Amino acid sequence: MSGITRFKACLVVALGAPLAWLAWRISLEAQAPGSGLGADPAEAVVHFLGEWSLIVLLAAFAVTPLRRLTGSQLLGRSRRLVGLFAFAYVCLHILSYTAFYLEFSLAALFEDFIERPYITAGMAAFAFLFVMALTSTRGWQRRLRQRWRTLHRGIYLALPLALVHLWWLTRDGFGELLVFTAVFLVLAAERLYRWRAGLSRARAAQPPLS
Repeated sequence: MSGITRFKACLVVALGAPLAWLAWRISLEAQAPGSGLGADPAEAVVHFLGEWSLIVLLAAFAVTPLRRLTGSQLLGRSRRLVGLFAFAYVCLHILSYTAFYLEFSLAALFEDFIERPYITAGMAAFAFLFVMALTSTRGWQRRLRQRWRTLHRGIYLALPLALVHLWWLTRDGFGELLVFTAVFLVLAAERLYRWRAGLSRARAAQPPLS
């Protein structure tokens, strides 16, 4: 087994561990109501999946800065895997919300999208992530070429929209939300710094006007 294969296998285990924990809690809940997920199991599942959607999305956003910091090529080659896991968590989050609160009614989901701003923000984030997941393959990268990079900059909109979604929902206990927001701002600042440094180098490399 190659190094990249082992690394990706470890990532799959780590990123899948929260889902395994949730499945265990659901099994406890099925055996004895209230023992696995508390007084409101539906809310617990939806909240858990939403929180981990944001955590894994931030992890995907952190891959490139961490690769630059550590020089690890393994990280760079694992970015798509982490991103797809984040998208999977988001899909499960939306699915659980639609199942528990809307009973799979697309009409009710559309109504929530129109009338509830936090749902609008969340679904807008999902739309960006959906397009990015759909075009994440090497085939799409070859077909889109330079446009592929532009398209995948949608993460810069998806993450703030996801944070807005959570800010609108939160009524108390803002500690975790502040941490998530701070992590995003630090990662975004690192990218802005790199972009400005690259722009300065490009200008410096230009020959002086005669």
